[in-house]
Amino acid sequence: MANVSAVISNIRNIMRQDRGISGDAQRLEQLGWMLFLKILDDKDQELELLKDDYTSVIPEKFQWRNWAADAEGLTGDELLEFIDSNAQSNRGLFSSLRNLTSVKYPKRAALVKEVFDGSNNYIKSGYEMRKVINKLNEIDFNNSDDKHIFGNIYESILQELRDAGNKGEFYTPRAVTQLMTQMTDPKLGEKVMDPAAGTGGFLTAAIDHIRENYVNTVDEEQVLQNSITGWELKPVAYVLGLTNLILHEMDVPDYHYIDSLKVEYNGIGLKDQVDVILANPPFGASIADGVETNFPATFRCKESADLFVILMLKLLKARGRCAIVLPDGSITGDGVKARIREKLLTDANLHTIVRLPQSTFFPATVSTNLLFFEKGKPTKEIWYWEHKLPEGQKSYSKKKPIQFKEFESLINWWNNREKNEQAWKVKVEDLKDWDLDIKNPTIPETEKEYTSAELLEIIGEKLNASKKLLSHLNSELL
Repeated sequence: MANVSAVISNIRNIMRQDRGISGDAQRLEQLGWMLFLKILDDKDQELELLKDDYTSVIPEKFQWRNWAADAEGLTGDELLEFIDSNAQSNRGLFSSLRNLTSVKYPKRAALVKEVFDGSNNYIKSGYEMRKVINKLNEIDFNNSDDKHIFGNIYESILQELRDAGNKGEFYTPRAVTQLMTQMTDPKLGEKVMDPAAGTGGFLTAAIDHIRENYVNTVDEEQVLQNSITGWELKPVAYVLGLTNLILHEMDVPDYHYIDSLKVEYNGIGLKDQVDVILANPPFGASIADGVETNFPATFRCKESADLFVILMLKLLKARGRCAIVLPDGSITGDGVKARIREKLLTDANLHTIVRLPQSTFFPATVSTNLLFFEKGKPTKEIWYWEHKLPEGQKSYSKKKPIQFKEFESLINWWNNREKNEQAWKVKVEDLKDWDLDIKNPTIPETEKEYTSAELLEIIGEKLNASKKLLSHLNSELL
């Protein structure tokens, strides 16, 4: 069994030596398509053993086993020419796979085509490329031990993607995805979706949950295969997410490289609606010009997270369940934000909000909330739960991320709700302007965490008070 951690570390170091790769984003994109091809070929070989009539959609010449597996194979300029991402003919690997079709397996071929439409080969040295390939060949993705270990390494790759300046939009801590999935409890036969799927963390959590709790037969596994769907706009995240789903034994992932906010809002009908949505929509991210006009006029805005709330309400079936991550900026504010929250509370029962510490999505420091709701009946009351940092820990960090075991008290409380120092209840009629930013009433003001906006507001109020006092003193002295 390979030391997978060491393999990935060595690959990083090799790529840093190549003049064609500048920065983490390009390195991760390069690693993304190579991992995809390697893993797809490992899965193809497994399927060829299990199914007599199975053949890979990848042309034989471009199957990883035939051009990459031999450590003494193609290298240098010959290897770069073979990959040939800019060729006008179909002789190169990239140009061939960008035009891939298959009569027998059209969906699988379409996935490969999508990956290479959105990817690039940045490595300029065929010798460095051969070193990377040979390192990847030390991992056997059909070996259960290697695959299990790689799951952890894969998560570290996703963390790197997050740390490469993408504001957390690709990565949600595994502990959070696991909690949201467990509390929402997607069941076999229910359609599960993430319209902001990133690298597939919520979808793979749902797959694991359903398999562990509800799948016992081959037929039930086939039901699961047809129950998971995701949309993702960013090309690198899309490739990594697709690879992640393949690693989780999804034969032909229902995973699409599209901008969810451009999906025609009024065209979403009953056939498009799903039973469960699990998501961490991007917030603070720019949207394409004119995208907001896809939505009803009263809800149009430039904040992607707010538009995703409206989209998710449309995508859910009646009695459909949803768990999403939202920043404080989406649960408070007036104008269009208040109207979006009014629609949420009117069209769905927002039964629980879990308030997380600012450092949960380290290195981003933004106050976030987990919202759990069911579409169909209006909200009458909302339970809040304040998640506390472990005793003696001042914040989450790369070395001390949030752990699933920290949610034990929340899970125990979930079905037997009572007020305590972490839990409180609010009636909808007591909300002001549909504002959901309700502080824990049991925590003294001096112990509360504040967002940057709240701190600026407090400082502003103090400064204004100081100015008034100085003005009064001046008038008295004069």
